[in-house]
Amino acid sequence: MQTFPRPAQERLYVEREPVDATCPECGGTDVKAYRVLSEGGWWQAEKCQDCLASLSRVPAPALGSYVPLGTTVPSEAR
Repeated sequence: MQTFPRPAQERLYVEREPVDATCPECGGTDVKAYRVLSEGGWWQAEKCQDCLASLSRVPAPALGSYVPLGTTVPSEAR
């Protein structure tokens, strides 16, 4: 039994934010920032959309976009 409904969209995608940068590999200026799932877990990456070279890649939250209940409670409320 599934607890989440199936997506209504045929294809799922992540929003890609434009970055003001130039790719050192191909010289392209179409660089976008978005999360990727790769070896080692989730990463916040900046990638060239022309040649797919990674300009930067830093670890993102381990659970992706999921935020466990209790981790967002302000410390002064405890």
